[in-house]
Amino acid sequence: MEGKIATLAAVLATVFAGSALAAVPAGYPAEYQKIVDAGTKEGKVVIYSTTDTKAAGPLIKGFEEQYPGIKVEYNDMNSTELYNRYLSEQASGSGSGDVVWSSSMDTALKLATDYAAEYASPEKEKLPKWAVWQQKAYGTTYEPVVFIYNKRLIPAGDVPDSHSALAKLIAAQSDKFKNKVTTYDIEKSGLGFMLAVQDKKSDKDYFAHLGDIAKGGLTVQSSTGTMMERVSSGENLIGYNILGSYAEARIKGDKSLGISYPKDYVLVLSRVSFISAEAEHSNAAKLWFDYVLSEKGQSILANQADIPSLRQDIEGKNDIDGMTKLLGQALKPIPVDESLLEYLEPKKRLEFIKQWREAAAK
Repeated sequence: MEGKIATLAAVLATVFAGSALAAVPAGYPAEYQKIVDAGTKEGKVVIYSTTDTKAAGPLIKGFEEQYPGIKVEYNDMNSTELYNRYLSEQASGSGSGDVVWSSSMDTALKLATDYAAEYASPEKEKLPKWAVWQQKAYGTTYEPVVFIYNKRLIPAGDVPDSHSALAKLIAAQSDKFKNKVTTYDIEKSGLGFMLAVQDKKSDKDYFAHLGDIAKGGLTVQSSTGTMMERVSSGENLIGYNILGSYAEARIKGDKSLGISYPKDYVLVLSRVSFISAEAEHSNAAKLWFDYVLSEKGQSILANQADIPSLRQDIEGKNDIDGMTKLLGQALKPIPVDESLLEYLEPKKRLEFIKQWREAAAK
């Protein structure tokens, strides 16, 4: 009997210790304690994400330390897989992600229009207005889209600093760049399709530039990691529409890889997140959601995961202020709004893919 009492006491001590540690974040309303307590009781949050598990690791660790009673079940997928899986699970009524967090801004917003819960995060006022859609879908990062190149094989004087310069370089040396230029496969990568559409909206000569870029033959991939690996090895020489956050993290340990930020315009991606209206762990989902948007969570993203912060109050240069000082007026943030949905209409999507394939000779 004494053994059972001791065991029960130990369990209760652990519960109460976890409860004491899981306090309301500073500056939050007192009633937020109810969400903390309910989330701790739920004990788990399920995340469907396109952010690499390695990159998200410090964020997961920080969250579980702040809320020791909640475990993060993190599912890392590519954008198309995430979209199809979540949509299928919602249709069948089976278990699914509590939170969606995707770099494919358009498909994430499309899911949010039908399946997101409305939630006014306490962190909302710290975010740019363009990053919040109907208190359902929120942008979470501020990531420039860049060119990458092999530093050993591309002379410094040839490194392109604009989309037109990239097109001219390849068109002028099509033999050198034969099958040596890589970008996303827009039919297999939701992120790749979205970035191509945004390029078209930003560049009046987009398809002409694409035709020149493809003169040596394009090699398309569905993974940023694969493109960086191929450029680093020299199998490819240049990659474009690459997430700068992943490239910046890679070059810290890779002397072969270089980055160029285009001066004509730099698309800025913000990973879109929402809480599912049918979330099984809805309170834990709110805690995760707010943590990602908080100063603490954003600081972890910026300074440990090398993913630039959407906020302006983060220590260091890896936030909106730092990016603005580096790139100025060239920055072109992609807003989290209905404009993202335009090219997801089936007919328009197919027409765009047809035009893209014709220009790229794919």
